[in-house]
Amino acid sequence: MDNPLRRPEQILAYRPLRQILASKPKALWAVGPKDSTRSAMQLMADKHIGLVVVMDNKTIAGVLSERDCVRRLILAGKSPDTTPVSEIMVRDVVTADVGQTFADCLRLMHEHGIRHLLITENAVAIGVISVRDLLGEAVAHHAKVIGELERERMTMLTSMA
Repeated sequence: MDNPLRRPEQILAYRPLRQILASKPKALWAVGPKDSTRSAMQLMADKHIGLVVVMDNKTIAGVLSERDCVRRLILAGKSPDTTPVSEIMVRDVVTADVGQTFADCLRLMHEHGIRHLLITENAVAIGVISVRDLLGEAVAHHAKVIGELERERMTMLTSMA
């Protein structure tokens, strides 16, 4: 039985980011640089997310993760009520364009040692993807491939009988 040719988006590494984002909620959670870090942490807790985008007049000013809050706020002995987000946020934001692929995202995350990647379209923030999102995509993809292989095996076995 010949393997049908696969389109690039059917191969996990080449799956377009736009396709991966389609299965995620469309919300982009953001705070302002002058907001308190407590309000940013509360937003992350309420929305069950690990990173918020810091927006200043519709421009990406930075990102703030739970890890940033622990390392740059709590361990530094700063008050979450009086410390503005701008004081502890990451300013050099690593982004991926929505036209990039699953493999591109993994490479960027690995190279920069990050767990969240800000996704842009025409330089405008449209979403965030996490390592967990990519792992979920990989698990689902591999389950599908295993299912296809099992069906193919059963087809071969039943045709031999």
